[in-house]
Amino acid sequence: MNDLKCCIVTCDKPLDQAYWDNQYIAHSTGWDLGQVAPPIQSYINQYPNKEARVLIPGCGNTYEAEYLLAQGFQNITVIDIAPSLVQTLKEKFQDNPNISVVLGDFFEHQGQYDLIIEQTFFCALPPQMRERYVWKMHQLLAENGKLAGLLFNREFEAGPPFGGNQESYKLLFQKAFVLNVMEVSHDSVAARADAELRFEFQKNPELQVNLYTFEGITCQGCSSTVTSKFQEIQGVENVSMSSDFATVLIVSSPEIALEVLQQIVSYDAKYKIVKI
Repeated sequence: MNDLKCCIVTCDKPLDQAYWDNQYIAHSTGWDLGQVAPPIQSYINQYPNKEARVLIPGCGNTYEAEYLLAQGFQNITVIDIAPSLVQTLKEKFQDNPNISVVLGDFFEHQGQYDLIIEQTFFCALPPQMRERYVWKMHQLLAENGKLAGLLFNREFEAGPPFGGNQESYKLLFQKAFVLNVMEVSHDSVAARADAELRFEFQKNPELQVNLYTFEGITCQGCSSTVTSKFQEIQGVENVSMSSDFATVLIVSSPEIALEVLQQIVSYDAKYKIVKI
């Protein structure tokens, strides 16, 4: 899968704005298909509402947005953190009122969208940011809004991209979203055959999705203990702690008071939880 090799600097360096801008400046964009991914094209073809508010985060060269415009969609926003890329896109679409190109950090973006398209954004994020991704997607989607696209169905020795599998995604997204579709894609490009999951997740507006910073955990065993304790709280539907133990995602109804959460972990003086 040579198309997935993207690093021009060692991947132990921060995956920040400078890192991604360097990829585009050096034209080191091995993840770029040069076209809209066929499964996403098929999804767009059956999506009925051309006036839907559509967001494409980590948009890259945004072939998906071009295809949406060609199909008559009228309200598209694309966002990326790389300044050189965004400047190119702004020039490309400067005369088209149906698309807005935003330079910025997705996790600071504000808005409400009916559809968010996922294409190689999730896999570009460090795995410890996945809980934050779920939280932010839930925030940005309108009631009954949908998150749809592709996720990798394989692991990688190093990243980006960072992989995963169907079961790990289910554990991460469940309850915050209704998992309408998640299955192996049979029309991916040849280089990614059997390595992608096509999916459609619908926002669950009935539950509260909150993210917290957590201090004091240093091992997987302690993380599992805390997660289990939170999961036992009445009203909690799902709990997921980040791989670096620094954030915890709690899906519940109603929202669990911060004082309750802190009291539950008060058995260890090092533990501190703060709502983001």
